[in-house]
Amino acid sequence: MQYSRHAKGALVVALATAACHTLMSAGYTWARGRGASSGDTMFAGAFEFLLTTAASWAFMPLLLSAGMRMMRETGNVALVVIGGLIWAGISGYHIDDIDRPGGHMPVLALVAYVLLGTALAGLAPGRRR
Repeated sequence: MQYSRHAKGALVVALATAACHTLMSAGYTWARGRGASSGDTMFAGAFEFLLTTAASWAFMPLLLSAGMRMMRETGNVALVVIGGLIWAGISGYHIDDIDRPGGHMPVLALVAYVLLGTALAGLAPGRRR
């Protein structure tokens, strides 16, 4: 039933990606609003920006782990650790795309992340193939 694990992984990764991307988009809008409302200080909105980025990077592995557990799948270390690190890399690389008003990550980058996460979900130590 390896395909079942991949399907569950694809669903979990897609939902976690949508949640973290939405969090970043909304959080950066909040940071821009705080920056605009506090005048022209140099670091206006910087705390909100950093908080949003940290929250997205922390929530991705938590969502991946919780989602796979809800799907009754165990042995998700590769997905959680590698998927979380890759999310930090991809979202960090495309941070300027998300930060602009109405901006978002390129769809191709999001699709590539979901496909990679789906492949990682199939890796379960100690399982026979």
